[in-house]
Amino acid sequence: MTALIPAKNTDLERRELAEAAQHYIDQSLSFATRKAYASDFKIFKTWCVANAQTALPAKPESVVLFLASQAQAGVAASTLNRRLAAIKCAHEAQGHATPTAHKGVTAALKGIRRAKGIAPIKKKAATADIVKEMVRHCPPTLTGKRDRALLLLGFAGAFRRAELVALTVADLAFVVDGLRVTIRQSKTDQEGAGQVIAIPHGSLLFCPVTALTNWLAVAGVREGAVFRAVGKGSRVGGAALSDKSVANVVKRYAGAVGLNAADFAAHSLRAGFVTSAAEAGASIFKLAEVSRHRSTDVLAGYVRSANLFKDHAGRICYERFGD
Repeated sequence: MTALIPAKNTDLERRELAEAAQHYIDQSLSFATRKAYASDFKIFKTWCVANAQTALPAKPESVVLFLASQAQAGVAASTLNRRLAAIKCAHEAQGHATPTAHKGVTAALKGIRRAKGIAPIKKKAATADIVKEMVRHCPPTLTGKRDRALLLLGFAGAFRRAELVALTVADLAFVVDGLRVTIRQSKTDQEGAGQVIAIPHGSLLFCPVTALTNWLAVAGVREGAVFRAVGKGSRVGGAALSDKSVANVVKRYAGAVGLNAADFAAHSLRAGFVTSAAEAGASIFKLAEVSRHRSTDVLAGYVRSANLFKDHAGRICYERFGD
């Protein structure tokens, strides 16, 4: 049997192959991660220019000084972890030895973590009661109808903001019991195997399925992105909202109901669903069906927080004291 010997590639074909190879390498990281890394490395480069240091390739001593500067500025340890990852990624992409593996860098980060602590500052959960108040403040305008659908669906499906803005009409299947939503790709499904979640009908005023149906109808959205910008003259754009826009919507309506907008973010809807469902007695396994958490430990934390006072051991002690 004659072996198939590929013909020599032309210069053009080799360039196209190189571009394709780079594209696949880039796809090893999610869009959100690439965006965050680009921002983090830009911050590092800016600091290097201001402090007469070389960013690429960088010396370990420069990275240590950068970490100290960031820590003094109040940057969280978790953010510094990501910035180190961005510096490492940038060096590896250019074929340079990474300075982040140096013992001095790892020791500096460890010291920062011990000195500042590693507990994350969490945004507040937009629980069911809060979301209800938020949607009461949605005006009967086109933008208001979009925001109502976004808030109710974001809560009901425990959506991440990137998942919400990535939704297209093709991902929606309206059925008798409510809505089936296909999430093509997510933080816990980077390779795009796809996940389907159910959104049941809610009460008349707070039904995510009804709110979404109304938005799609009045906006004339029949294909493409579900959530879009609304411009002057109630003109609906063709592109999807940015993930930052989701955060802005949540903050705006949190402020409208008298809450501190700075305490809320897009993740508040997801956290609010899990918290509310845990308070209502939903099991971890039922929660995971909707939230798609890989780790039950994370969900267990929500359940513990929601049930801190339920069947508290101290109540037995108090009962002994009597009235």
